[in-house]
Amino acid sequence: MSSETDGEIDIEYDLDERPPLAKSLLLGVQHVAVMIVPATAVAYIVAGAVGLDAANTAYIVQMVLLFSGLATVVQAYTVGPVGARLPIVMGTSFTFVGAASTIGVNYGLGAVFGAILVAGFAVEGLIGWQFKRIKPFFPPLVTGLVVVIIGLYLIPVAMDYSAGGVGASDYGALHNVGLAALVLFVSVGLNLFTDGVTRLLSTLVGLAVGYVAALGLGLVDFGPVGAASWVAVPQPGAFGFAFEPVPIVTFAFLFLVSAMETVGDMSGITAAEGRNPDNDELRGGLFTDGLLSSIGAVFGAFPVTSFSQNAGIVNFTGVMSRHVVGVAGVILAVLGLSPKVGAAVATIPSAVFGGAVLLMAGMVAASGARLVFLHVDLDRRNMVILATSLGLGLGVATRPDALQGLPQAAQTFFGEPVVVTALTALVFNTLTPGDQSPLFDAPPEETVDEVSESPAPTDD
Repeated sequence: MSSETDGEIDIEYDLDERPPLAKSLLLGVQHVAVMIVPATAVAYIVAGAVGLDAANTAYIVQMVLLFSGLATVVQAYTVGPVGARLPIVMGTSFTFVGAASTIGVNYGLGAVFGAILVAGFAVEGLIGWQFKRIKPFFPPLVTGLVVVIIGLYLIPVAMDYSAGGVGASDYGALHNVGLAALVLFVSVGLNLFTDGVTRLLSTLVGLAVGYVAALGLGLVDFGPVGAASWVAVPQPGAFGFAFEPVPIVTFAFLFLVSAMETVGDMSGITAAEGRNPDNDELRGGLFTDGLLSSIGAVFGAFPVTSFSQNAGIVNFTGVMSRHVVGVAGVILAVLGLSPKVGAAVATIPSAVFGGAVLLMAGMVAASGARLVFLHVDLDRRNMVILATSLGLGLGVATRPDALQGLPQAAQTFFGEPVVVTALTALVFNTLTPGDQSPLFDAPPEETVDEVSESPAPTDD
């Protein structure tokens, strides 16, 4: 166990440590419980937008779970150069929802999966292969800001879930807000005021308590469980393929965003050890994003990427073991092979899930802030970059209608908070002289007067 020195959190299990099997299973279930609803929500949203029937919707949900699990296992253990050997839980990101829905309606799902197949490995594979060369353009100032904005823009999503889900007839009802608050305060209370297994499993316990309370209130619907089949086999080309230029370019851009998110999430995870990801970790993690997304598209899965709320769990619990996340990946893959089991897990009410995600989103933002504070000198230059990047990112996140006068393509581009924050930070950091810019030398050594007014720098 490491103490909180040099920016590290109090780590219960290090990267290569193996907790006992029973504890690993419970910790893995905790990771699955926090991400399974948003991962499958993407499939439900897109399927509803294009008008799929219940059977095809269930199949896409199944594929999302299956390839989320496979990608998670690869991230934990690697296959050749693919995988980061880090505790990264993979799932389908909301980054792709709008494009998948629009392209699905206008071009058909075949064009969606054709675009993912082409753009996935072509974009993130190339970025991963050459990341050592472009890494200087992503110093802690840029990656830390990406982690912060990911956490911050997840908070409204978490609040919507806590209120019962967007469009719910009981949105904002007392029972929804109460359930979310129950999950939140049980999780926080156990984490802050207990030790041992109850602290490590605080989020899972909070979800369990909220689920039992929801059962008592009659808010859990088991109807989909009875209608689901026990086993469904993956089918290559289930929705066909079409290769259209506009969808391919659109998804290529979104995979660039996904790569930024993955770099940010990996930085948030390794920040638990007070460090940034190394070149092999970054390259392997990006390879996994691209390759598994392309392979998944063959079977009808939407793109997989790192899940920010699970990076929050690593920091919240202090469990950094990649073997725990490997267990979570196996669980996800098993759920993906059994639609009935997946349907049972998906009975978790939105409000119960929202309480946990609200906590995790805040932890993600906090881990990004720690990354910035530990590795960035907050001088005038860097403060201006921080202020501009976060201001623009939160601006488009909170008031997207402000861009409605722009062409549709520009609205899509400038309406993504992660893109706006990351690109603003990237451009200003690159072009402005400073020690984090890849185009300029480090600033000169302190003058005699400056040295006389402050203590000499140390090597720690």
